[in-house]
Amino acid sequence: MRSRVVYLHGFNSSPASLKARLFAEFCTARQIEYAVPALSHDPVVAMNTALACITQQGSKPALLIGSSLGAYYATWFTEHFGIPSALVNPAVSPCDQLHDGFLGRQRNHYTGEEYEFTVAHVDALRRYDSPRIHDPRKYLLLVQTGDEVLDYRLAVERYQGCEQDVQPGGNHSYENFADKLPRIMQFAGLQ
Repeated sequence: MRSRVVYLHGFNSSPASLKARLFAEFCTARQIEYAVPALSHDPVVAMNTALACITQQGSKPALLIGSSLGAYYATWFTEHFGIPSALVNPAVSPCDQLHDGFLGRQRNHYTGEEYEFTVAHVDALRRYDSPRIHDPRKYLLLVQTGDEVLDYRLAVERYQGCEQDVQPGGNHSYENFADKLPRIMQFAGLQ
């Protein structure tokens, strides 16, 4: 069975995001099997969708790539299933970060879906918190210091001991993501 990689997108994102498309193009060009599930704004639905994607072939993927909130989800899967993860500008404590400014009416940037993000959604996120990293070798952290949405220092602290790539500047969407894909695949032994 061929190795596969699963990409988990972030909050209000989708498989149509630039990073997801760049990832898909990279994998297609190298004949790497991949999946980019569309994750709901509802954390329970998102995690069930991700779990179904991760387990669909009866074997674990070689790697998870998580972006922002998708990295938060990827961390939970790494801690529970031992799947290596590459985390891109991860949401470390979304229960604290996705609060007042994110509660209320939301619109997905790619699908146009409108929905209400509630305190119940925030509470559901708490179920997937992984405050302790058990095996730092399972993680590759990629952050840019210019992330205007999340404080990169929280990720550097949470994932201390893990392989880290801290780039000065950049932004939350992670500039030059395509340039990092070879390193990400190498981390998983796929290059």
